[in-house]
Amino acid sequence: MTETKPTDPPLSGLRVLDLSRVLAGPFCTMMLGDLGAEVIKVEKPGTGDDTREWGPPFAGGESAYYLSVNRNKKSVTVNFKSEAGRRIVRQLASQVDILVENWRIGTMEEWGLGYEALRTLNPGLIYCAITGYGQNGPDSDRPGYDFIVQAEGGLMSITGPVDGQPTKVGVAIVDQTAGMFATISILSALHERSRSGLGQSIDISLLDSQLAWLANVASNYFVTGIRPGRFGNAHPNIVPYELFSTADNMIALGVGNDHQWELLCNLAGWEDLADTDRFATNSGRVQNRDELIPILQERFLTRPAREWLNMIQSRGIPCGSVNNIDEVFHDPQVLARQMLQELPHPTAGTIKMVGSPLKLSRTPIRIDDSPPCLGQHTEEVLIQYLGYTSQDIQQLREEHAI
Repeated sequence: MTETKPTDPPLSGLRVLDLSRVLAGPFCTMMLGDLGAEVIKVEKPGTGDDTREWGPPFAGGESAYYLSVNRNKKSVTVNFKSEAGRRIVRQLASQVDILVENWRIGTMEEWGLGYEALRTLNPGLIYCAITGYGQNGPDSDRPGYDFIVQAEGGLMSITGPVDGQPTKVGVAIVDQTAGMFATISILSALHERSRSGLGQSIDISLLDSQLAWLANVASNYFVTGIRPGRFGNAHPNIVPYELFSTADNMIALGVGNDHQWELLCNLAGWEDLADTDRFATNSGRVQNRDELIPILQERFLTRPAREWLNMIQSRGIPCGSVNNIDEVFHDPQVLARQMLQELPHPTAGTIKMVGSPLKLSRTPIRIDDSPPCLGQHTEEVLIQYLGYTSQDIQQLREEHAI
């Protein structure tokens, strides 16, 4: 670890070796980088992370997809199929605190870069492997893709129109939550290492991650034995809790309890609904949703969205407009929370990125460095961290090791 100041980001002084690509691993290591860790991203010479080519759109030759999750990192190109390249990885692994990889089961072991091999070089190493299905079980050797896991893990079966096709979420939510669970596990292992002095291996799977946040939907099934269906934008356990069309635009309304329902009815002049026994409680509204929702929809059509929102929000009832992405990043609240960031980039000029949701008062996160160009830091890392000379590096290039 390097020397830090009391106000440095919380993970300052820690070093991460990022052997991952695409989304789950890079999302995890970006979070670690935002928290102050030094992240060394190792990529394949010539092509790098697969997502560098996942476009259009592109900015300065880099895909928007790649740019989204690779800030605060250094890029080093290493050929894993070369013994000299694998030696570089082993040397780096001996000097870092955390290693993150998402290769298929057995690949790292074949290269002599698995946890058991590297822990002998670095007993304090925290080694996080992210895979589709985990390190054990009959499907452990299958490749894992977010889209496939959304299908197999049940998420699609509860997403989409009631009578329509099962539908994936609009972002690769399984990859990203797996990255979050990986980050939580790594931080937990770091805390434990402060007591024991020892690292450990971490096994994160996309399938496990998706199942973990089925939450109330899975619990509904466990309690009733009834297969959950799709509710579109509605909620299986709360009514009204969905989208409604108004005289101009749509609004999202979430009435979370009976007090809020009573307030809504009083505000809107819907005393007839408030006084109806079958709608008075949430349980009754859930059981009678097919009768209640069309009544509400007809009444919401009588006024424009802004009028409804002003009225309902004035009494603390949860509701909001249905924003497009361009509207989101012009929202005063989003801007006030610094969730839009701009960074200078070597080839793209200035790039915009989504900010970090992590807000720490004394040791705030940092977003200093734009996503690196391929191999941008290869010589810097080899010289400064591993003591290689310019002649060594030239020989490695001739051997196609870097």
